[in-house]
Amino acid sequence: MHPTPEHAAPEDAEARRDIAPVICYPTDALPAPDLSAYRAARESWEKIADLRVPPREALAFDVPAGHFFRITSVEGPQVGDLNLFSADLSERFYSGKTRALHGTHLSRGDRMWSGFPTMRPLATITEDTLDWYGIDAFGGSVHDVIGTRCDPYTHCLLSDGGQYHHCCHSNLTRALAEARDLPLRETEALVHDVLNVFMCTGFTRDTGQYFMKASPVRPGDYLEFFAESDLLGVLSACPGGDCSSEHSSDTAACYPLGVEIYRPKSAPEGWAPPAPNAYDRSHGL
Repeated sequence: MHPTPEHAAPEDAEARRDIAPVICYPTDALPAPDLSAYRAARESWEKIADLRVPPREALAFDVPAGHFFRITSVEGPQVGDLNLFSADLSERFYSGKTRALHGTHLSRGDRMWSGFPTMRPLATITEDTLDWYGIDAFGGSVHDVIGTRCDPYTHCLLSDGGQYHHCCHSNLTRALAEARDLPLRETEALVHDVLNVFMCTGFTRDTGQYFMKASPVRPGDYLEFFAESDLLGVLSACPGGDCSSEHSSDTAACYPLGVEIYRPKSAPEGWAPPAPNAYDRSHGL
């Protein structure tokens, strides 16, 4: 938030404000995914799993490289917080760099990148039934990589010590610990910033604060991904429901989310698992 100014603006204040911005990371040289090849591979696929994430809980699921998975709305408007790992947990989704490359909200053709030093695509978004939403009059859009995940620590801070255990951070921690048989505190350190699936968010124009509003998702909508490597996904059905009013709540209407996993008959034409980033890691020494 910007405080009320205490210092007078200089004479050239407007000239400074009027300087045009420059994109930090131009992506012209970034190889674009061949969506036509991904779509062709879907034509002969077979559904191999159809899972349900219970409301206010999380579920872990494995997706082999070269497979597709969909996160689906099945009963009512509901948002989900997604963590992605390599199957051996050595790589994690890097939301900050993904945001820097693709923008604050993801859709078809964008990729979910892993952190350093591998920095390669973990998954590619191949379909998005909410792509019609675009950016609304408030600056809001869907599927953001700006929110971190609702968590019990912030809840405790803002509710004068309140203890709530079904925040997405805790949901993800429990589900990951169970999936890989890990101690809870070791697991918590692996949970990371998320892709907020179906969530409608933005920043207020006056104060720059992160906002949420009712998700436009409805039963039948889905966000579809292609696994670029062997993945472990962990998805939380957020206790905020459609996030139209509050987070971390036992009163918001919440619904399950679906996870469908598909095996194509053959890999997309020309596809190969992405290699780790080619930087030599010498760091100038």
